[in-house]
Amino acid sequence: MVAQNPADAFARYGLAMEFIKGGELGNAAAEFRALLEHNPNYAAAYFHGGQVLEKLGDLEQARELYAKGIEVTARTGDQHARSELQAALDMLPI
Repeated sequence: MVAQNPADAFARYGLAMEFIKGGELGNAAAEFRALLEHNPNYAAAYFHGGQVLEKLGDLEQARELYAKGIEVTARTGDQHARSELQAALDMLPI
């Protein structure tokens, strides 16, 4: 599905989540990046993408992704996602 329609947010999100389930975190991170390139307002990708980056040990990139997600959700009015992203950001070690 992704090959046929690279901008399909649902397909990319599903593929990224399957990569997580399969332990393929690098591939999951790549799918979240691609998803956000095509759909920059897809709030869940910021949260789950950040979690993947944390698991990969890339805390700085996770921090940047959470912060970008907070900006996006503040602009789109998604307060629930914004609070989840803020909580994830706050839990990162300094």
